[in-house]
Amino acid sequence: MSLLFNQQLIFGLLGGLGMFLFGMKIMSEGLQKIAGDKMRKILAALTENRLVGTMVGIAVTAIIQSSSATTVMVIGFVNAGLLSLVQSIGVVLGANIGTTITAQLIAFNITQYALPAIGLGAAFKLFSKNKKYIFIGEIILGFGLLFFGLATMKHGFYPLKASDDFRQLFILVGDYRLLGVLIGALVTVIVQSSSATIGMTLALASSGLISFEASVALILGENIGTTITTNIAAIGTNQAAKRTAFSHFLFNAIGVVYMLLFMPVFMKLVALITPGDADFVIQTQAQANSFAAEIGDKPYIARHIANTHTLFNVINTLIFLPFIGLLAKFSTLIIRGEDTMETQRVRFIDDRVLNTPPVAIGQARRETIRMAQLTLEMLEETSHFLEDNNYKRIRILEKKEELVNILQREIMDFLVKLSQKAISPETSESLGALMNIVNDLERIGDHCENLWLLGMRKYEGKISFSYIGNNEVVNIADRTYEFLQYVINAMQNNDKNIGAKAIAYEDAIDELEVTLRMNHIARLNTGECAVQPGLIFLDILHSYEKIGDHVYNVSAALSGEK
Repeated sequence: MSLLFNQQLIFGLLGGLGMFLFGMKIMSEGLQKIAGDKMRKILAALTENRLVGTMVGIAVTAIIQSSSATTVMVIGFVNAGLLSLVQSIGVVLGANIGTTITAQLIAFNITQYALPAIGLGAAFKLFSKNKKYIFIGEIILGFGLLFFGLATMKHGFYPLKASDDFRQLFILVGDYRLLGVLIGALVTVIVQSSSATIGMTLALASSGLISFEASVALILGENIGTTITTNIAAIGTNQAAKRTAFSHFLFNAIGVVYMLLFMPVFMKLVALITPGDADFVIQTQAQANSFAAEIGDKPYIARHIANTHTLFNVINTLIFLPFIGLLAKFSTLIIRGEDTMETQRVRFIDDRVLNTPPVAIGQARRETIRMAQLTLEMLEETSHFLEDNNYKRIRILEKKEELVNILQREIMDFLVKLSQKAISPETSESLGALMNIVNDLERIGDHCENLWLLGMRKYEGKISFSYIGNNEVVNIADRTYEFLQYVINAMQNNDKNIGAKAIAYEDAIDELEVTLRMNHIARLNTGECAVQPGLIFLDILHSYEKIGDHVYNVSAALSGEK
């Protein structure tokens, strides 16, 4: 047991695992920045076709190099109502295959290039002024740290080779496969990274400490352990999101069960498609020289482990793909209850997607468009109230105003959190524009409240406008509504070329407000209007004019002028 406190082992494992995880994080962030909006566009292409969903899961996970990030993202989308349960299961199946690319990458065993990669990546990141090269530098730096961490872990495990007790323990793992599965699952839950578990398995196996059979058991356990991240992410979400997380656990757990039952056949299949003997151990100097480029005592086992991981997930996906519908029904049967989407304040933003900034900014944009549509409804409802004095509208308007205020707080809080992540300059620019848009939309809601309060004063004071005055209020209300509707359509279509038309709208509303105000003063001079109705009339004109100003501010932020 004294070996457990061996400095080389402790430092090697902690330092190596730390570098491995940090390298994965940096590389994943660099890949996400290079990808930009591609992930959001890929996810937007989802249909009910399960095969398309699976391919999307593979593509997104391959881009960001993290199945946990993909599945957590999917949970967020399901919770927001953007994906159905069937769609989400297809994406998660694809993510299981996509994550195996990481194992295939590190199985190339090119550790000798780790230090040059770290140096080159750091040089790009620190000294380059071109953002594209900075992102590439992050990818190379993360790549180098990943392999250097793996080599450090391998070196740290060497003291264990001298211990017969540990050899017997690792033999026990090979003999009792369920124990290996349990260890693999627990380690993955603890480090919250399936890639880290695979890295440690590769380090142990390459050092000659565990057999190929024990490695397979650990890899199977990792596939169960990685589903825990999804289920943790589903805490506090709606029923559909919880069912997605449960389905992820279900098909991985079932897959592990039948793989354990057919383990000999499965291992033969892996051996058939992978060159070399997995348990071949270098014993002579001549053999060592022939494998000079390899690190460790077992030069073939890394590729066997990577292929095991890939083959398990490919087979499992092919088996479950035709039964996604049944899996969805079963998870619905287990996790009962109906969702109450009406009570959900925010629909599209979710802190679970913050670690994927391109997707997060896309979701924030959708929530902002929803907020804009809500203000448009408020403006329309307010104008109707000014016309018909129907007090039933006030209750509806108050609820919408409350929701607009909540959305402003939630979106701003989300954007502030996103600004603290590693984001690209484009994302940072979009983030600032959204902050301005959200604040102006909230101010539009405030002016709508002013308008209906003026309408209440008018009704309760039994004040009436002249026929011409009523028509003039309708005129400026319609023009303001038309302007806001135009800008919201531009937001939905991501049309930034609206500057000239927005200026024309804003100028027209300003001129209309001046014209109507002068008309009213003329009517006062001729005695057609009284003073008290006139004050409310002028305040109504001013509120619509201010709404036009804020709509113009939204258009300026959208077109990049603000």
